[in-house]
Amino acid sequence: MKLPLLKRKTLTEASQTFTFSRRTMVLGVIQGGFGAMLAARMAWISVAENEKYAMLSESNRVNLTLIPPRRGWIIDRNGRPLANNRTDFRVDLIPQRVVDADATIRHLAQLLSLDSDEVERIRDELDKSARFRPVQVSDKLTYEQYAAVSVRLPDLPGVAPSQGFSRYYPAGSTVGHLLGYVGPATAEDYKERRDPLLITPGFKVGKDGLEKAFDQHLTGKPGAKRVEVTARGKIVRELTTRPDMPGNPVKLTIDAGLQEYAGRRLATQSGSVVVIDCANGDVLAMASMPSFDPNSFSDGISQLEWAMLSQDDHVPLRNKTLQGLYPPGSTVKPMVALALLEAGIGPQETVGCAGAIRVGNTLFHCHKRRGHGAVNMRTAIAQSCDIYFYQMAQRIGMDRIAEMARRCGMGQRFDLPFPSQSYGTVPDPAWKEKKYSQKWQVYDTVNATIGQGYMLINPLQMAVMAARLATGKQLMPNFLHGAKRPAPASVGASEAHLAVIRDAMSAVVNGGGTGGAARMAIPDVLIAGKTGTAQVRRITMAERKGGVRRDASLAFKLRDHALFQGFAPFDNPRYAVACIIEHGGHMIRNEDAPMIASDTLSYLFDPKKATEKLEALEKGWGGTPAERQARQMAAFRLARAIERGDVPKPAPDSGSNVADADNGTATASPPPGNESDAP
Repeated sequence: MKLPLLKRKTLTEASQTFTFSRRTMVLGVIQGGFGAMLAARMAWISVAENEKYAMLSESNRVNLTLIPPRRGWIIDRNGRPLANNRTDFRVDLIPQRVVDADATIRHLAQLLSLDSDEVERIRDELDKSARFRPVQVSDKLTYEQYAAVSVRLPDLPGVAPSQGFSRYYPAGSTVGHLLGYVGPATAEDYKERRDPLLITPGFKVGKDGLEKAFDQHLTGKPGAKRVEVTARGKIVRELTTRPDMPGNPVKLTIDAGLQEYAGRRLATQSGSVVVIDCANGDVLAMASMPSFDPNSFSDGISQLEWAMLSQDDHVPLRNKTLQGLYPPGSTVKPMVALALLEAGIGPQETVGCAGAIRVGNTLFHCHKRRGHGAVNMRTAIAQSCDIYFYQMAQRIGMDRIAEMARRCGMGQRFDLPFPSQSYGTVPDPAWKEKKYSQKWQVYDTVNATIGQGYMLINPLQMAVMAARLATGKQLMPNFLHGAKRPAPASVGASEAHLAVIRDAMSAVVNGGGTGGAARMAIPDVLIAGKTGTAQVRRITMAERKGGVRRDASLAFKLRDHALFQGFAPFDNPRYAVACIIEHGGHMIRNEDAPMIASDTLSYLFDPKKATEKLEALEKGWGGTPAERQARQMAAFRLARAIERGDVPKPAPDSGSNVADADNGTATASPPPGNESDAP
């Protein structure tokens, strides 16, 4: 089958011209459409989005950075700075901008003369840091160091030098636990608030203590700086700067001089001192030592210093004033005596003390083995006779004693601007039934009446107890100067009964009692108080028969706590004080609780005389807390170097140092199975 042949189209000049013209028109329409679209897009960019692209263009030429605001000052009741700011030069790393971390850190270490500990810290923080969070390299640089880094910025991507302000604490470690410290915001802080200020190099937030409690009040408003830069980020010139607005100051009730004195007067001991104004409850000093230097934490503490602090058996990282709990020992006897008076027991009623008393199948001892003989209330408090309180407490029961303890501030929760507090325990039958599902026993009352067993207190509560016994008012501790507070209620005791207690507490110090070491050297000023010794270990009957071991022969953690609470002047109470020396054991007279408390109060009456005495004592202690900590740090660094084999081990010292031990009074031990726990 043959297919039909297609007819061949004849091409003419006219048909070719027509076809070409049609194709040209289609292409022209398409090109015109594209041209119109491009023109419209260009018009949209240049007109409608002019501001957006102008800002992007400007950002290529101009860098806008936030200026961290200066924190508000923390000042004492007289306007003296406890925490302020000082100008410094600093260098930070922005992790997300760093190209070669190892090379950058090596270069900075050479420029800034960083030691190996600092380099290790920087590497560790850079590895753990969120990419947007700056890592501090160094601060408090000289201008020459700052300039050396600044001129090399094109070769150091991610390095951010800045001139700003750093937090400074003039009193150093003596205000560590009171004020806390500041530090860079964490990734969690940024995720919660999404504030760009939190990731600005040099900006820090409150991390602990009052710095944390008043962080928002102390934080000001940031400033801003515009600088012209090249394509590589090199600064050409500074255009405009908007200054920051500093934060608001916080005025405390603290006396800066007294606070520093109290911290220094605690010497080499582990303990706390609290001083309260008996007129209104203002806290004048709250020292916990040993402590950390908040300047080190705010600047970025090294791993070596952190290891030294965390391994110290004196626990410098714990705020002993608010977080430490201790058996109050015999310091509660004036409070117990006030409960006895309110229950109808006369102050002249006597009890015979033969040195021990049997309660059930347990023998309870007095600290004086041969006994005190016939004692009344005044003598029992002055000589700290345990047998008197053992017998009298059984007559009125624990419920009345516990009620008076709570009215005097023991176990009470105070509304304070501190993030972490421990409140202690005032035991009674209902408390034991709820906590242990056990009935209250007579030996529990006997134990608690001398401040042992389940009873626990912190140093601030002890100072409040002293202030309430001195005034008869339920004063509340306060840290904000000028804060409005309601008038304090009465402790619920008659003035006649309070006068009996104050007279007995005066006899403790000034009448041949157990607190003679607390007698003040200020003319016409008498201090009234009560000493205490709190056991942290059980003393067995076998040990008593062979002789109770002295604290000097025991390990640090097994020694008794030494305590003192009181007020001055005795006849017109103005200031109340409490001092607890952790595992002090009344071993060193000049570093014992009664003398520390007395000297601290003497500063309020004669600062010059008290300071002269302190400076003389510090020569025997090895200097101020800062000087002693510097030597401790040097010794710790040397020990670590020896462990690593970097230096040879020094030859052992053939000499021996023997501490001058001077034991003070001791209270009775709890019965077997009822000893108090060490904090």
